[in-house]
Amino acid sequence: MRRLFHCAVLPAIVCAVGVAHGLCPVSAPRLTNNPSRDVIVTSTEPLLSFFCATGGTEPRKYIIQLDKVKTFDGESRIEYRDVPEENRFITSKAVERPDALDDKVRYYWRVRAVDATGTLGPWATSRFFVNTESDDSFMNLVRIPVRTVTVSSGVNEKNIVDLDDPGQATFWQSTPPGSTTQWVTFDLGTRRKLSCIWMLSNPDWADEDPGNGWLKDFVWQVSADNASWKDIAGAKIVGNDTFRNILRFDPVETRFLRLLITDWTGYAAQINAITLYSPGMPPVPRTPDRDYVLIVGNQQNGFTFTELADFVEGLPLGLATLTVPHYEVSMKMIEGLARKPVAIILSGNDAYYANMPMFEYNGEYEIIRACKIPIMGICCGHQMTVLAYGSTNVRAMGWSDLSSLRLKDPVKIGILQKSPIFSGIPDPFTAPEVHSWAVARLPDHYEVIAKSSYVQCLRSTVKPLYGEQFHAEIESPENQAKPYLVNFLKMALEKARAL
Repeated sequence: MRRLFHCAVLPAIVCAVGVAHGLCPVSAPRLTNNPSRDVIVTSTEPLLSFFCATGGTEPRKYIIQLDKVKTFDGESRIEYRDVPEENRFITSKAVERPDALDDKVRYYWRVRAVDATGTLGPWATSRFFVNTESDDSFMNLVRIPVRTVTVSSGVNEKNIVDLDDPGQATFWQSTPPGSTTQWVTFDLGTRRKLSCIWMLSNPDWADEDPGNGWLKDFVWQVSADNASWKDIAGAKIVGNDTFRNILRFDPVETRFLRLLITDWTGYAAQINAITLYSPGMPPVPRTPDRDYVLIVGNQQNGFTFTELADFVEGLPLGLATLTVPHYEVSMKMIEGLARKPVAIILSGNDAYYANMPMFEYNGEYEIIRACKIPIMGICCGHQMTVLAYGSTNVRAMGWSDLSSLRLKDPVKIGILQKSPIFSGIPDPFTAPEVHSWAVARLPDHYEVIAKSSYVQCLRSTVKPLYGEQFHAEIESPENQAKPYLVNFLKMALEKARAL
């Protein structure tokens, strides 16, 4: 994943001298990793990852509690004690099998640090929802393009539908203090069938200070003339207390759509992103008339800023490429292709998973789990290969690996398994990287075949599926990993021509 995660290293630096003398109090951990607040967790034994506390006397350990009630005094409470820090950035703990969580349930979880003297730090609290079926199959939805957006007040309304925005960081905000009612109107250009809406408000939050601008009371409405409005049944929310909403309702047909906001937190209503969907399947794309590689574009706008297509087509292998957005791929699409690809590459991404509609990746997960065509995941695509088996299998590292920018000191990657895919690559090797998330846990049928301080390359033991956290396709002085991707494509071509 290529979005740079802004970790709070300054407090640790400021407190470094104090820690040595036991002067700094023990801080609360930060639970903005994975699972972050209100995400959907797809495993009943999730990996709980969080950013380490600071202060106190090292080494620190952690107490973790989970419960179905926010008071943490219910009969279902789970507690883990003496959880050690993994490194100075990150700690994690998997829910143990005897404690497997119930499906279709919201869980609250909290963490506090205990230093070497027994001093307790404050609790940090968060929550998530368990739904193991939520990523099982393609979403059966198609994105609806928006012609124009108008707002009741404020500026930057284009940010509401700007899917090129990395991490969905930019936003529209109403003019404070303004009216107690605000609205956003969408002109779809023509009548379209609508059945699902994804909404994202200000993703910044803290236990003691819910995010400024979160929408509390709102309703979605339709109109035939952009003048008289009718509420959509099932699209009214009262007392909303989160910044992510997925609204599903019986299909309605309209050209004009309005979000009417009647209450919010803070001094002004804020919206970072809204995506609209029609029910149905996207059309099956037209394929090249020769051997080609299907590139799944994982960037939020459906494509990728890496050099994948140019790299593949520039090799002396005679391969064409076909790029399809992640929100349009599925096993049904693969089965409907007039000509099957010789390989599938899952591209990188530049956004934060928690701020994206992750159900859009369900079709990609289908392909990862079921497709027999050789698959290579790159950066975010590498992480997708394990996300398909559990939404907490990846996490923020607490620091950003910018090896492609640090030419004087690139990270060394060690090869753990002799394999033809590493032919022509030195051991250890360097590769261009720009990311801050990494694979934290592998499915049973995966294995690590190269690593630095984290998983760099993986493979499936049951089918031709590989992953690389780096970018072998990028032309840069320190890139010794180019053969990794080339060797994969050669292997895929040999397999296809042997059929």
